Amino acid sequence: MAEAHPTFSASTVSTRHAQGPLGNNMLSAVEAILDPAVLTLSLWLVSVSIEGELLPPYLILAVIVFSITFPGSSRLQSSVKLLIFHVLYSWFWVALLLFFLGFATGYIAEFSREALITWLWVAPMSQIGAHLALRSVAPYLLMLQGPPQRAIIVGMNEQGVALASRIHETRYSKIELSGFFDDRNQSRLHQAGHGSLLGRLRELPDFVKENRIQFIYLSLPMASQPRILHVLDELKDTTASIYFVPDMFITDLIQGRSGTVCGTPVISVCESPFTGSNGAIKRASDIILSLLILALISPLLLLIAIAIRLDSPGPVIFKQRRYGLDGEEIVVYKFRSMRVCEDGDTILQAQKGDSRITRIGAFLRKNSLDELPQFVNVLQGRMSIVGPRPHAVAHNEIYRNLIKGYMIRHKVKPGITGWAQVNGYRGETRTLDKMQARIDHDLDYLRNWSLRLDLHIILKTILVVLKDRAAY
Repeated sequence: MAEAHPTFSASTVSTRHAQGPLGNNMLSAVEAILDPAVLTLSLWLVSVSIEGELLPPYLILAVIVFSITFPGSSRLQSSVKLLIFHVLYSWFWVALLLFFLGFATGYIAEFSREALITWLWVAPMSQIGAHLALRSVAPYLLMLQGPPQRAIIVGMNEQGVALASRIHETRYSKIELSGFFDDRNQSRLHQAGHGSLLGRLRELPDFVKENRIQFIYLSLPMASQPRILHVLDELKDTTASIYFVPDMFITDLIQGRSGTVCGTPVISVCESPFTGSNGAIKRASDIILSLLILALISPLLLLIAIAIRLDSPGPVIFKQRRYGLDGEEIVVYKFRSMRVCEDGDTILQAQKGDSRITRIGAFLRKNSLDELPQFVNVLQGRMSIVGPRPHAVAHNEIYRNLIKGYMIRHKVKPGITGWAQVNGYRGETRTLDKMQARIDHDLDYLRNWSLRLDLHIILKTILVVLKDRAAY
């Protein structure tokens, strides 16, 4: 089966700062301080204009705002439409958090209602204006850092040409691509839309020294180790910075990053995004949000339990074996929505008009209310609020043999909702193509995870549940 890809990638939601040789130090520093500074200054201006002076509560609030928004996100590469969306979306969550803290502590009484309402619209408008202004002055900031830095790519192959395209398409970059070096015949070279063939590898050292090349990107196949070592040895007499672009550059990397193993440099091909501090952030957000949600929906849980008990005989909670983190079996809780509790080697997915579904069960499944007990699974550490949806063990054993990369989704905890579910792949998957699309979205989520993406999925899930009727 041809490999599919999500039509709307999670990378458009998950914002990451430019890193490495393609990043720009001055612009990155300005972007990191821009949002926190603008939000702080707008709050001070609102205080002075409405209160007549800068009062202590506003100073304290400014410190809190600066702390939770620093560093700011990189938005220079986004379109204006996407810039406005990201600013408004980020401000929505920041404002929601601040108001929640204000009401919970009673500190909101220290502020003028008029000042807070004014700041609610002044702050994001100021952010948008500041980012648009930065785009105007960005070329001048680049000029202050001196002339462009010249680069060449060694290896006119698929990943080398792809890198050239990325360099060309990256706005506000100081890198100027001079071209390629390669020893192969012209017929074996990939056609590049940006940069031409400058010569053979033996001519590389002299070209680098004569043209003051600052960056060299080695895009040779990993099987060409002798050639790579020879090129590195020849370039010892230059001052250029050298970067290795492995042929994995064009592979579907899952959280690909560089690191070391016992002092040996390595590049990860498939790794969980929830390592180190990311894992702590993910777990903390799961605990806080699930506790808050369970406290809010506890009356609803009680009503559903009573309705299930009165509607049909059987347990209120249905326990089903699923695969969890690292493919280990876990027990997942759901409100019982069927007259049977199937958990064997063969399980038929629920379909529209399924006779096994009870009257209450149909309503619960239609509105995804049968999934609510899984917030308890989140507190237990078996699941996460956002992640790939867990499939029944019987379904896993079928699809792991049919879909390449299927089990990679188990490198993280399963979720109550996920990237696939908010993009139209919720409920029954009748065909292999639909399951393939669901898995593609799960892997896209793993590649591009961020806390921002999780919050986006949670918000979108609420909207999908209100409108969607795909689950039976």
